[in-house]
Amino acid sequence: MGQFLEFTNISKAFPGVQALQNVGFRAEGGRVCALMGENGAGKSTLLKILSGDLQPDEGHVSINGSVKNFSSPYHSIKSSISVIYQERQLINAMSVMENVFLDDLHENKLGFVSKSQLRRKTQEIIDAFGLSIKPTDIVGKLSVAYQQMIEIMKAYRRESDIIAFDEPTAPLTDKEITILFDLIRRLKERGKIILYVSHRMAEIFQISDDIVVLKDGQLVATFETSQTSEKELVKAMVGRDIGDTYSSIRRNDKIGNVILEVKNLTTDYVTDISFDLRQGEVLGFAGLIGAGRTEVMRAIFGADPIISGKILLEGKEAKFKSPKNAIDSGIALCPEDRKEQGLILGRSICDNISIPVLSKVKKGLFLDVKAEDKLACAAVSKYDIKTPSTEKLTIELSGGNQQKTILGRWTSDMMTTKVLILDEPTKGIDVGTKAEVYQMIHDFAALGIGVIFISSELTEVLNISDNIIVMHNGRITGKVERQEATEERVLELAMKD
Repeated sequence: MGQFLEFTNISKAFPGVQALQNVGFRAEGGRVCALMGENGAGKSTLLKILSGDLQPDEGHVSINGSVKNFSSPYHSIKSSISVIYQERQLINAMSVMENVFLDDLHENKLGFVSKSQLRRKTQEIIDAFGLSIKPTDIVGKLSVAYQQMIEIMKAYRRESDIIAFDEPTAPLTDKEITILFDLIRRLKERGKIILYVSHRMAEIFQISDDIVVLKDGQLVATFETSQTSEKELVKAMVGRDIGDTYSSIRRNDKIGNVILEVKNLTTDYVTDISFDLRQGEVLGFAGLIGAGRTEVMRAIFGADPIISGKILLEGKEAKFKSPKNAIDSGIALCPEDRKEQGLILGRSICDNISIPVLSKVKKGLFLDVKAEDKLACAAVSKYDIKTPSTEKLTIELSGGNQQKTILGRWTSDMMTTKVLILDEPTKGIDVGTKAEVYQMIHDFAALGIGVIFISSELTEVLNISDNIIVMHNGRITGKVERQEATEERVLELAMKD
């Protein structure tokens, strides 16, 4: 009989929220058990209980029939459990090798860590993963995708019996996803117990053996992957048949005048970028990770310095020395990393939504608390943010509700948004919320806002955008109209030298 992990009657409540209620299921060694459900269903809470970050109010976790009580992540790790979270647990100022071996730095007889040994062991792991990084590289200078792979390398190095992946592929390229899936298959062959959380249906059917579906903190269904379908799975997750996500979008068909012109833009990261964005247009940006899409948007938003070129907003040259200048001119950015760059996680929904318009919700020298709360309540209602109160901390929200909070910030009645830049807006959110975000994008366009939409999911770019800009290696390699866009054509341009 192989190894097994069992959750028995797990319940966990937070103020105003029942995150988990009597959840119980079993995961077998040598199989991948996928956890699925809408944002806020309780998946991450369950993994935090497994990792020792949280303790259940009721119920218990057992391994091979032995009940475990993890009072801290240290105790969980010592029980041969590794959890790889959406939020990376890295120290950016340290090297790759220091991060990979941080909880297992062996000292020699003189009390020093052998850097040569550390470098050698880390290089062996890097070679096993097939990555083009060095053990001595500083983590904070690497891309988000490489940082995610380092998190996975940490778990791989521990050789844990139980490994849980929470949205591991969200920032990864196809190449890195292939590496990860090969690794998971090797772990299966060695009898490891693997939990896998993802909102990407294709991944679930490619990598999992069993599926557990949570909804509103309760277990609602279990499936053997080979015996179910995407339609059946979605219905279990959202409680209804959402049909064809893309065909049901009410698209904006009123494209207006050019609102944003970028001419021969060059920075330290991109070269000779030129394109136009029209009012009411959804302009997609496609390309592989590292193509330079995010870097173009950072330059437009005043976050990165421009070496040469021009930005024109409504026909007038704009020189944004900071994001504040861009915001004041009507340009809004929902960044790729919403947790590190988009939100102040330790502050409330209300605080996060009102940040760009604080000068408009003041009475003299003081904030008008009622006006601020009214603004936040309007966003919560408009975007159906799941929260008992606008005073709830954003760190306690699910990924989808955090994304809606950012959208609420930039599209409030007090904002005069002219250009809305959405960088990976659906990363890490469930299929039901994705459908809502797709419709929101075209609702924004219908208001005359020019929308720039970046996504690593090519299917999204093809179906959401009116026109598509393709980038490779810091340059634009082509523009494709939606009616003519195919995966083959866009990929050809995305890999063009």
